[in-house]
Amino acid sequence: MSGRGQGQNNELQRLEEAAEQAEQPEEIEKTAAQAPTTPDFKAIVLAFVPYVIAVGIATVALMLLQWKIVPLSPPTLEKAYRYLEGALGIVGVLALAKGLELFVIARVRNAASRFNLKRILRLVITLFIAFIIVSVLFVNWYAAVVSLGLISLVLGFALQTPISSFIAWIYILVRVPYRVGDRIEIAGARGDVIDVSYLDTTLWEIGGRHLSTDHPSGRLIKFPNTNVFNNPVFNYSWPLFPYIWNEIKFNVAYESDLEFVAATMQRIAEEELAESMVEKVKLYRDLLARTPVDHLKVHERPTVLFRVSDNTWLEAILRYLVHPKEAGQVKTRLTCRLLAGLAAVPDKALFPKSNMR
Repeated sequence: MSGRGQGQNNELQRLEEAAEQAEQPEEIEKTAAQAPTTPDFKAIVLAFVPYVIAVGIATVALMLLQWKIVPLSPPTLEKAYRYLEGALGIVGVLALAKGLELFVIARVRNAASRFNLKRILRLVITLFIAFIIVSVLFVNWYAAVVSLGLISLVLGFALQTPISSFIAWIYILVRVPYRVGDRIEIAGARGDVIDVSYLDTTLWEIGGRHLSTDHPSGRLIKFPNTNVFNNPVFNYSWPLFPYIWNEIKFNVAYESDLEFVAATMQRIAEEELAESMVEKVKLYRDLLARTPVDHLKVHERPTVLFRVSDNTWLEAILRYLVHPKEAGQVKTRLTCRLLAGLAAVPDKALFPKSNMR
């Protein structure tokens, strides 16, 4: 990859991370330039107090064993040493995890990224603690390794799908085809991502079998993470451009005043959507000009176009920009206002009339 392309990708990543935190598009650049916040000192001290106490107790216990205040047989004394050293190791690992969570993960601005990093950290810490426990319990490492190898071989055959889902979870974290909060569509399922666990993903369904709109259906959809390997993922929530183009269609007669129809629909759409659409598109054009997408064509205002319908009528189509999670509400408001505006002058906007409608 060329130096320019690498620089553009880095710029895109920086702006995307900032876009996830900015409440308004105009704040993206300002957010990108902000330095991460520093954790509260008092909260840090209180967070490490339990670990300091646990280390103190284990240290005192080791000193008592070393001074032989409590008479113990050599095998029991050896086990006590080993258990206390293992306890110190576990406390140390937990303290390190807390430090990473406070000083590294807490400085990540994006909530979804913090959520994923915490899960990765917990998984790594669990593996370290398991390693310490095995070290303490099994003095004969050869026997322990052989036993674990046989167990892993059996589990590998029995748990192929869960293991594949776990690998897919790592892929989701690294490649980010979607994250918590995104609206996606995959393998016929469509909804907002509310959880990405080690083995599966949970969606809050949008639309579905019983609804024809983008309203939440109230149902949850769970699917194994391996679906990302076998199905395309449609993501409607790119942070730098979190909008989709939507359309409203009306059938009008050929005899209609098409100039009036187009002007009326254009005016009502601009009144409803306000001038903010123009500013947002201009801003995104400026941002995307510094990314590999150098020639993005985006209309700044709602547009009206006509198309010949199959039923001998013309289709008057209004195309506009909307946030995917507001598409249903905006479409309803626009439809009501458009019908009222066009019906106000019936001799210029001729709608289909039939008792069979």
